[in-house]
Amino acid sequence: MLPNQVEFVVAMFAAWRLGAAVTPINPGLTINEATHQIVDSQAKLLLNESGQPLFADLSTIPAESLQDGPLHVGEPLDDPAALALLIYTSGTTGLPKGVMLDHANIEAMTSMGREALQVTAADHCLLVLPLFHVNGIVVSILVPLSAGGRVTLRRRFDIEAFFNDVEQLRPTYFSAVPTIYAMLNALPATVRPDTASLRFGVCGAAPASADLLKNFEARYGFALVEGYGLSEGTCASTLNPIAGLRKPGTVGLPFPGQRIAIADARGVHLPPGATGEVLVQGPNVMRGYLGKPVETAKTVVDGWLHTGDIGRIDADGYLSIVGRIKEMIIRGGENIYPKEIEDVLHDFPGVLEAAVIGAPHETLGEIVIACVAFRPGARGTSNALNEHCADRLTRYKRPAMIHVVDTLPKNAMGKIDKPKLRELTKGLRG
Repeated sequence: MLPNQVEFVVAMFAAWRLGAAVTPINPGLTINEATHQIVDSQAKLLLNESGQPLFADLSTIPAESLQDGPLHVGEPLDDPAALALLIYTSGTTGLPKGVMLDHANIEAMTSMGREALQVTAADHCLLVLPLFHVNGIVVSILVPLSAGGRVTLRRRFDIEAFFNDVEQLRPTYFSAVPTIYAMLNALPATVRPDTASLRFGVCGAAPASADLLKNFEARYGFALVEGYGLSEGTCASTLNPIAGLRKPGTVGLPFPGQRIAIADARGVHLPPGATGEVLVQGPNVMRGYLGKPVETAKTVVDGWLHTGDIGRIDADGYLSIVGRIKEMIIRGGENIYPKEIEDVLHDFPGVLEAAVIGAPHETLGEIVIACVAFRPGARGTSNALNEHCADRLTRYKRPAMIHVVDTLPKNAMGKIDKPKLRELTKGLRG
């Protein structure tokens, strides 16, 4: 239960050497919020900053104690099937589930990451994402260290310090979420950092607009490679290539050693261009959900991971994500994918972020609600946004209401928190 600090990484490798598993907990959680993960995982030892016991019947040690005591002299456990990581999902549809990742999953994903990102011993990653998520662990720690490279850890993303870090530390890459790239792109035009050391930035964890990717690259002079994945797939499954054709608006090609398919509601694979559920197959697919065999059997079918995401694959094999099955809006029998509307709203001048959700409607079943936040110094009205949508979207897809807000709610990863947004918009709807 640590923020980003070197002791997190040391403890993780120490546990793996001994044959123990690790479950990272967001240190920002309250005791009440963290209890489910502690109890469900059957954790035996808690490592936190203070060493203060937070839970009965659970041994607790402070992070600084890792510097004391004799070194372990035993041989490291070498068992690919041993449980390595328990990553708890965000729990948008109930209590978080423990995703079981074994050492074979971790090794496969790390190897795939090195190859896809072309990471070598010469690389230096600047970590700004939280280590209690698998993205931070795999992309920013395991990939560079396993290649013989190095990592600089920052406790959190700091927009005031980020480019100063880039200029002083000279990292070759970093991984971030679209919100971070949008914030950096919204900095005043007078901000012109030296980014010559950066080979690329990885953009993932949530969909990014094509315009954001293109504008960011043009402004800062290094490539953004958008990828896609989920904890159940040990982090990542597709990536726009570092060297080769990058298609903004898509999340790229499958990682080496993985297969991607699109399926209908019965699980039947569909041809290129068709829209359906994204399926993933490969040695990176999780062992299952801890203590939930029924949910595991529904999620991994015949070796294919059913992601719950809706997408399509083009003729060149590039995947586009159009939404979540559970977020799809059905208005009067018509399927509406929020990302299509969000992309249109992002095209409006000055928009920093946009999110689209469905709201119950007595006649139509659901209607489209949009929330938009503008960059500092930019402004726009709901009427102007409605006119913008009217020119670009067919009538049934247009938002019934567009709310201009100061900020959109985020979860701990920096992704827009749509469940919280639904609660907030209930008040706005009256």
